[in-house]
Amino acid sequence: MKKIQMVDLQGQYQQIKETVNTSIQEVLNSSSYINGPLVHEFQADLEKYLDVKHVIPCANGTDALQIAMMGLGLEQGDEVITADFTFAATVEVIGLLKLTPVLVDVEPDTFNIDINALKKAITPKTKAIVPVHLFGQCANLEAVLEIAKEHNLFVIEDNAQAIGADYTFKDGTKKKAGTIGNVGTTSFFPSKNLGCYGDGGAIFTNDDELAHILRGIVNHGMYTRYYHDVVGVNSRLDSIQAGVLKAKLPFLDTYCDARRTAAKYYSNAFAENTNIITPKISDFSTHVFHQYTLQITNGKRDELHKHLLEKGIPNAIYYPVALHAQKAYKDIRYKESDFPVTNELIKTVISLPMHTELDTEQLEFITKTILNFVN
Repeated sequence: MKKIQMVDLQGQYQQIKETVNTSIQEVLNSSSYINGPLVHEFQADLEKYLDVKHVIPCANGTDALQIAMMGLGLEQGDEVITADFTFAATVEVIGLLKLTPVLVDVEPDTFNIDINALKKAITPKTKAIVPVHLFGQCANLEAVLEIAKEHNLFVIEDNAQAIGADYTFKDGTKKKAGTIGNVGTTSFFPSKNLGCYGDGGAIFTNDDELAHILRGIVNHGMYTRYYHDVVGVNSRLDSIQAGVLKAKLPFLDTYCDARRTAAKYYSNAFAENTNIITPKISDFSTHVFHQYTLQITNGKRDELHKHLLEKGIPNAIYYPVALHAQKAYKDIRYKESDFPVTNELIKTVISLPMHTELDTEQLEFITKTILNFVN
């Protein structure tokens, strides 16, 4: 059996080696390392794939979130609501811009933002909602959009983990994750479903005016060289990373299908075990399984984590500490009773190897090892 990887980037690379190498060599030959032709070609390809009017590439997913908030004109003290159970980047940029983060609990089965908790958190100072499409499926965007419309709020989709997922509205309309709110953001960190070989990110919007503002912000506030029309930052996707992403984008749906196949194997294997809760797939969203995350309900999550490592099975706990409990984001406004689901999840969740190169032999070994320990 091949060595099991949490994410097998080397195995994936071998399948597309020639195409990727050609793209990188093209950049080296042209020496157009910043905003070169491949950046614009990848941008156009991604716009077509997502069926969105504007893709604005940038340096990483965290920058994408920050730039989106800058582009919307949010001001110091404005409240931005987001989920407590997610990676810190989502709340980090809110703090960096001196906005006020408002953390709310999540759903126990999808791990996405709880709509009732969201409603209760709205105040006259609320200006935006950031639903996080955690682990690979969309939050309940139709409900979020209704709330946003009622209170005149912006919706910023944090789509770092769900690129390629489809959202289906009640009327049957389908849209790609990240293209539904006022603005969407993503990360191309190497382990993502669509990842480059360094850092990278992008912002999506159908708003022409907002897109124009965002394009200035990512490039020092310039539309014409040395003329700074808005306050900006230096956040550009370099040409080599764009070349890698352009080579990988045609395979994104195939990659997502491979992850779904692995996830189905996991879920079928664990279906009858009462100590394991497998991921729920929402009726309104496909799941691209950036992570495959179980809940271990018999109190042995930490022991399982160690046991798997001893058996050569990598695994991870996403996330071991809730954002409201992090030293950087503690606030007297929060009470532990506000976060019953998050506080339970941090004690029970465990993520298994999930990538495009998992084979049946590996999946069988992983699942049997877990079942033998948990039973």
